[in-house]
Amino acid sequence: MSSSIGKALAERLDREDPLGAFRERFHIPKRENGEDEIYFCGNSLGLQPKSARRYVEEVLEAWARMGARGHFEGDRPWLPYHEFATEKLARLIGALPSEVAAMNSLTANLHLLMVSFYRPTPERHKILIEAHAFPSDRYAVESQIRFHGFDPDGSLIQAETRQGESIIRMDDLLQLVDREGESIALILWPGVQFYTGQAFALEKIVEAGHRKGCAVGFDLAHAAGNLVLNLHDSKADFAVWCSYKYLNAGPGSVAGCFVHERHARRFDLPRFAGWWGHDKSTRFAMPPRFNPLPGAEGWQLSNPPILSLAPLLASLDLFDAAGMEALRAKSEKLTGYLERLLIERCDDKVAILTPAQPAERGCQLSIRLQDGKPIHEGLMAAGIACDWRGPDVIRLAPVPLYNRFGDVFDVVERLERMLEHA
Repeated sequence: MSSSIGKALAERLDREDPLGAFRERFHIPKRENGEDEIYFCGNSLGLQPKSARRYVEEVLEAWARMGARGHFEGDRPWLPYHEFATEKLARLIGALPSEVAAMNSLTANLHLLMVSFYRPTPERHKILIEAHAFPSDRYAVESQIRFHGFDPDGSLIQAETRQGESIIRMDDLLQLVDREGESIALILWPGVQFYTGQAFALEKIVEAGHRKGCAVGFDLAHAAGNLVLNLHDSKADFAVWCSYKYLNAGPGSVAGCFVHERHARRFDLPRFAGWWGHDKSTRFAMPPRFNPLPGAEGWQLSNPPILSLAPLLASLDLFDAAGMEALRAKSEKLTGYLERLLIERCDDKVAILTPAQPAERGCQLSIRLQDGKPIHEGLMAAGIACDWRGPDVIRLAPVPLYNRFGDVFDVVERLERMLEHA
């Protein structure tokens, strides 16, 4: 193997890494022998910030000490608790504070926003998604189509890859929008495709969709905290994301949504209303008529789950301290190093599905292996946490907040040895 990308390079890159100290601010899972796991599974569940415990215990202590008064008293009262995340979330995804809200789960938010932005007519009733969209998105979309009295067989357009290819060509997608756009009510697209790790130029999709009169929304489950996003400037109508993957807020943690400011006061949009979306100044007067808040907060339903929000605040502190631009720069180096090692040491036995261009991927590389399940099981047994997606793909996600270049080298070295004996 070329010495130019070997262990010495990994050690030097780790020594020079300006973000290296952030690893110490996370709990790293341990192997049976007490050593740290190599955790390449942040695309499935991010690691726990050490400060998350303090945030959660603060809530528990306030609850024990004050009971219901905790809604209004203390350093972080619960009544406006979700607002403590707002500015940092907005910076993270490139939005105005009024355009974001931490609330609900991803799919619940998707349904709420489709109520407002999927407005089918006999002439324009179709939804465009990717052919291999995450199942939850597909289920939500199909149910919305049926709710409006249409049939997914005629109202769901699925963008396919070309024969023999694994990723969707951007030109093909834009041509599809141009060709079918006048019948499309909504384009729902991922920021990063969960299986292949392909990232998309969101602003191009928005421009193409709006030119044809389509609403455009994004599922950013694998993009938030992974890519530098500029949602406001993209002019997307809406977006949703979860926070338990790259945002490290814990299993099942509270999700988020974005609604562009041009819709902030579109109170004529239909919506499924709830108490927490009502005007704050009269919320506790409990009037019978719903008066929505302007901006993304107006799509809230209920008071947020405080114990779920607390770890998100801890993680957002770290993102704010590191900065997404710096994290993205490290991510490109980490993922590029992983790619170079895989090509150098395993190229004849693995195929990398993820695009080679850094702008077209996040920190995940999806590799296809023949009879790969035993390889995945072997990696897990060796203390390397990574993700299996049948029938033949292992997803490796070196996360810049807590992974090292040395981790990348060790993973590929172990993979190479296993492939030699497979």
